[in-house]
Amino acid sequence: MPRDARVAWVGARQHGAISYAQLLEAGLTPDAVDHRVAAGWLHRVHRGVFAVGHPAMTQRGRWLAAVLSGGDSAVLSHRSAAALWGLAPDGRRPAVTVPGLARRGPSGVEVHANRIRPGDTLLVDGIRVTKVARTLLDLAEVLTLDQLVQAIDNATNSRHLRPALMSSMIQQSRGRRGLKPLKQALLITRPQDVLTRSELERRALRLIATTGLPRPEVNTGLHGHEVDLLWRQFRLIVELDGREHHEAAFERDRRRDAELLARGWRVLRLTWRQVVNDPAWVVEVLTGCAPTATEAP
Repeated sequence: MPRDARVAWVGARQHGAISYAQLLEAGLTPDAVDHRVAAGWLHRVHRGVFAVGHPAMTQRGRWLAAVLSGGDSAVLSHRSAAALWGLAPDGRRPAVTVPGLARRGPSGVEVHANRIRPGDTLLVDGIRVTKVARTLLDLAEVLTLDQLVQAIDNATNSRHLRPALMSSMIQQSRGRRGLKPLKQALLITRPQDVLTRSELERRALRLIATTGLPRPEVNTGLHGHEVDLLWRQFRLIVELDGREHHEAAFERDRRRDAELLARGWRVLRLTWRQVVNDPAWVVEVLTGCAPTATEAP
């Protein structure tokens, strides 16, 4: 393949961006690179990074150019990674993370220095980017709490967030400045990723104690099913929902609810988020349900 064809092929695969090292690998000499810059066939984007053919680049081209400017170990991160994943708007400048000590990046690129573990990144459309869990940890250092909560909600709604990977990321990130605000945001939007099931039950029982209602039976059997909280005298069941349900589990739970309803039991489902972040509403609902329920036979 002729040299210029090789350059064009690499640029096409990389959203129009190519590094100086890749130009040399394609067979161009330093003088040949300078000649093509002067002729308007290559356009400097950052030091050591060029746009092929024309200076106008797509957003992904600008992201990849920023990654190329950071060297072989650089990765798209922070707001730019969030924008790629659809979690939050991009920043004013493309953001990349490089391993090692902090250093000044090229003009127009936001450079962060931090450890990059092999499992923290992957290739998306040819761009090396931090995974969603790592992206959220990085965002926790640059966003407000409200913005971070919105980003986590977006990750949940798009099903990009993997609870197991988030838990592992938290455990491996001791000392990171973003760890505390990330946990605060998760407690608001995904308390099931921070609290254990038993901790949630304790919180729910403490709320119930403030209502004056009798203490319910916990994790007890009823008509062949195990229910979370049970008041036999009120014929009331409370289920604590929090983790994502597969379709089969969703259908199974609703079938169970229908069977219990047919036997004269009412089933109230409360989410972890409601119990943790809206306790006043939970208390209002519980006190409104229990006193009006009929006595169990």
